[in-house]
Amino acid sequence: MSTCINICDGCCCGRVEKGHNEVPVNELKRIWEKNKLHDKIRLTISNCLGQCSMHNVTLLKIGKKKTWIGKLSSEEHYAALVDWAHNVAKYGNDAKLPNILIPYCFIPNETL
Repeated sequence: MSTCINICDGCCCGRVEKGHNEVPVNELKRIWEKNKLHDKIRLTISNCLGQCSMHNVTLLKIGKKKTWIGKLSSEEHYAALVDWAHNVAKYGNDAKLPNILIPYCFIPNETL
């Protein structure tokens, strides 16, 4: 499967005790299962994606294209990730990233 979403819930991401918003891991898993998204887009909850300065990081992959998103902080952000997954399942590589996520895209630190 060449399409996947990697959501960090590691040392910094989702750690409310460090001042970051919780990552709704169980809710995302429930939605993936309910909507059978796992048939088209692999959902991976990662321990750490290595971009800790951004916190609450997600990596979207379609084939060789990677889109990094950081500082996700609201239900709307995670709902937009689900919307993205539905769009990819429907439109494939032509799926567009929801507008609400565009300001949170970043280029990762290549030295990591």
